Amino acid sequence: MEDQRKETLKVIEDLIEINNDGNEGYKTAADDIDNPAYKTLFYGYAQQRAKFSDELKKEAELLGREPDSDESFLGAIHRGWINIKSAFTKGGSQAILAECETGDKAALETYEKALAHPLPSNVESLVRAQHQAILEAYNKVKSFKNLAAHS
Repeated sequence: MEDQRKETLKVIEDLIEINNDGNEGYKTAADDIDNPAYKTLFYGYAQQRAKFSDELKKEAELLGREPDSDESFLGAIHRGWINIKSAFTKGGSQAILAECETGDKAALETYEKALAHPLPSNVESLVRAQHQAILEAYNKVKSFKNLAAHS
């Protein structure tokens, strides 16, 4: 039972980290993109990822995580979001959209790995709902990227 609790906490920590990455990545994208519609969308996704992280932290605390044991946040901006700053100087909106797509793809992979673990039903339903929302964001960003490529 203790091993399952620890494994669940590890899975949740990975999800918290990827959501923190997404929050920072989308904030950076929103700050640096010119298109006002994308800017609004990206700020919304940044807030969404912060909310997801908070929801996961609550679940982790119920499993015994220390409330202040925030992950190595300063070293966390990676897993798909590492290139976002360089995208701004190289390719404008198209490059930023591509980096956001890459970041969400990494998030989806992290969620799919999480769902492969046996999770308590309340955690599993939360993770499934968040996965679905990230999938929707991924598809929207991908469609915008494809539109931008053809304009």
